[in-house]
Amino acid sequence: MNRRFLWALGTLVGVFVAGTVGYMLIEGWSLFDSLYMTTITVGTVGFGEVHPLSHSGRLFTMGLIIAGVGALGFAFGQLVEFVFEGRIQEILEGRRMGRRIEDLSGHTVVAGFGRVGSVVARVLADEGAQFVIVDLAGESQVVARESDWPFVHGDATEEEVLEQAGIRRAGSIVTCLSADAENLFVTVTARALNSDVFIVARSSHESTEAKLLNAGANRTITPNVIGGRRMASMVLHPTVSDYLDIVSSGEGAEFRLQEIELEPESCFVGRSIAEARIREITGAQVVAILKADGTVDANPSAASVLVAGERLVVLGTPDQVAVLAEKACPT
Repeated sequence: MNRRFLWALGTLVGVFVAGTVGYMLIEGWSLFDSLYMTTITVGTVGFGEVHPLSHSGRLFTMGLIIAGVGALGFAFGQLVEFVFEGRIQEILEGRRMGRRIEDLSGHTVVAGFGRVGSVVARVLADEGAQFVIVDLAGESQVVARESDWPFVHGDATEEEVLEQAGIRRAGSIVTCLSADAENLFVTVTARALNSDVFIVARSSHESTEAKLLNAGANRTITPNVIGGRRMASMVLHPTVSDYLDIVSSGEGAEFRLQEIELEPESCFVGRSIAEARIREITGAQVVAILKADGTVDANPSAASVLVAGERLVVLGTPDQVAVLAEKACPT
């Protein structure tokens, strides 16, 4: 609670106590008469005196009027500020956030800021990606504000809330709400609002994955299944598992895995990997090619011809990957 408001309220109570005690000592009145006289004096209601006042009592009453009116006015002002200040700040913050989101394009909408969504947002922030969080929980809004992350307070299953998050301009959406039905509804709504948006949907059960894909999701993730597989992999192949974790996250390692799309203007298009001399020019290594038809060449040979629209999965340092990306996606 606002400290100034509490201080003002304490001052007003102090005036009432002082006035009551003062009348009791100066005029010898009862507790009730003294409190009543103090109330009508501070309230300036214009009622007559409870009992005739002595000269000292009148001087005390004049001082009480000045002190009481000042304390009452100050307390009322602090009350108004306490009630409306938070709301006004909320409105101003909402407008600022709205303008900030309106300037975004090609960003990621993170629907749900629970255990999964918070990790998604943190990774996106670490990678410097643009994103907007959508969640109903007030504590989520506090966390997002502390991190200066764009946030929309609302139900992600509602069309107008996704509109506020800029779904029509978004490049992707990650729906990681706790219930499969909610994720299914978000997927359907997002696909209807933006036919080109890339949708990654969380499912709690493997049986829901097909429904999410049929609803328009591009990818589905079942955290408990993936978690189980990763745990088994750590037991069977701990070194390989640790290495894949490092290069995929980029934490604590010089090399990392990244995905780069080949644009038609790229100097690599129409050439084989050997002819393009990607390794010699950039230092990065092409470890896989995601073809336009959805198939994956997990071990491309030097004779593999690069085609516009394909996605290269490359391994290299951030600088090497940046050089490759510049040549693959010339501006």
